[in-house]
Amino acid sequence: MHRLIALRLTTFDVIDYLILGGGSAGCVLAARLSEDTSKSVCLIEAGRDISQTTMPDAIRSRYPGRAYLDTNNIWQRLKARMSAPAALRRYEQAKLLGGGSAINALMANRGAPADYDEWDMLGARGWNWQACLPYFRKLETDCDFGGELHGATGPLRIQRNAWPRISPFVKAVLDTMQQRGHTLREDQNGTWEDGTFIGAIAMSADGERIPTSVCYLDNEVRARKNLSIRTGLVVDRVLFDGQRAMGARVLRADGTHEDVRAARVIVSAGAIHSPALLLRSGIGPARDLAALGIEVRADRAGVGRNLMEHPSIAVSAFLPRAMRAPVPDEHHEQAIVRFSSGLPGTPPGDMHGAILSRSGWHSVGYRLGTIFFWVNKSYSRGHLKLASASPFDEPKVDFAMLSDPRDLERLKLALRFGAQTLAAPSMARHRDAIFPSSYSPRVAAVALPGRWNAVQRGALSALLDAAGPLRASLIRRVVTQGVSIDELLADDRAMTEFVIRSAGGTWHPSGTCRMGAAGDPLAVADADGAVYGVEGLHVCDASLMPSIPCANTNVPTIMIAERVADLIKRRARPDARRTSAIA
Repeated sequence: MHRLIALRLTTFDVIDYLILGGGSAGCVLAARLSEDTSKSVCLIEAGRDISQTTMPDAIRSRYPGRAYLDTNNIWQRLKARMSAPAALRRYEQAKLLGGGSAINALMANRGAPADYDEWDMLGARGWNWQACLPYFRKLETDCDFGGELHGATGPLRIQRNAWPRISPFVKAVLDTMQQRGHTLREDQNGTWEDGTFIGAIAMSADGERIPTSVCYLDNEVRARKNLSIRTGLVVDRVLFDGQRAMGARVLRADGTHEDVRAARVIVSAGAIHSPALLLRSGIGPARDLAALGIEVRADRAGVGRNLMEHPSIAVSAFLPRAMRAPVPDEHHEQAIVRFSSGLPGTPPGDMHGAILSRSGWHSVGYRLGTIFFWVNKSYSRGHLKLASASPFDEPKVDFAMLSDPRDLERLKLALRFGAQTLAAPSMARHRDAIFPSSYSPRVAAVALPGRWNAVQRGALSALLDAAGPLRASLIRRVVTQGVSIDELLADDRAMTEFVIRSAGGTWHPSGTCRMGAAGDPLAVADADGAVYGVEGLHVCDASLMPSIPCANTNVPTIMIAERVADLIKRRARPDARRTSAIA
């Protein structure tokens, strides 16, 4: 179908806008830039198409637990190191049209206004809260709230779960937190303040996921004659004529390649693969590029640096039958708590806890409730480098989580916060054994679909139900492998070792092609997303973020794409040439 769309374009010399990467940002760019019917747009994605009619049930569902574990939806060979002593582990990043918005937890929050004022102060001039708010409003239709903070006509439909759909366990946690001074507030995307909230989620009127490949690239947009969507193509590198980007080399599944020419190239492959693509194209630290035999196009030391994530840890509890989610396919991240650590130099609301009605898509996860914490405003910075010049070799990724001691201390604080909440007297009849948890490689492996895993999970579920007074001992032996929450709370050294060993991410990589001032040697792009040192090349995705916002990064990424699309339109010169895709 999409090849036919490409053929409908008038074939002259070059495409006006070539977008490399069809994730959350790339789909937004394709929709917005193709609104100008005089400009041709081609969107290239390595994964498969995901449309309203082709969405598999696991992606369509408002419960996302299966979508991000399906290896057909992710870059299967991508691994990352979370913290210094930890081993490499699989790092799930979407490989399909719609990107993270097709497999994430559906959370639709923005972060603090101060996050965006900070971007402006860090050199991304014009990216303050006042400038960003109109684009947050533009992208959304908020079904619950109006006023100056909310949009009513955007592609992304946002709402909060109705109270009757909230699980008994989540209600009990909210009540307990209220008693402990954490006020239940109405709007997670309202005034920035501490408290608990029913989470804002993006879903259709039918209660289904709406990735950007569906809500932005709807049937009407896909029918535009000036838009070509091409999936299943891996981008090797950006092509140049001198210092000007003039297209990209893409690789087909049969091993052949094609050079696609363009007047303007926009790299939108995400915070892991966008810097990798720039590096393969000769943009990055000159010494590293030369060592791999890559011709240096622009010596930019910041490419692949400033890698950010939200480091995470969790506290879980076994749930009695009456406390389990009454609707198995209901969205699991039903409420959140935002609180302030109070550590010197940290902003208000620098901590986040997702209150989960279930902890996994499978039978064991259904029996467990969790408070999944992350550091909302993290300070640790990692990096990535190319393993080779081949696009089929994943980059070497090291998040260096907890390298800033403030992040380590705040995860320990979160572990105490969660344990104290679940151990409160008001929670006694709402949960059983409490234990520390994380999304470890072992947990991820057991959660994978498969007959043997299903047998193991079924046996463990039955044992947990039947264990009675022996349940805590069973969890310690089988689930936490000898670690107990009481021992961690009593021994700061043991807690420190556990957190360093167990800390995970939240699938919010960002910052690796950050915006900054022209004189900043570590800045990769200017405030329009234009890459320094070359012409005709932009970046547009979470890699542009100078610092990580206090939010799930999907909606901020969509906001970035909305604004960059406008900035590119304003930047482009009038051009009478009729251009097209190369079919």
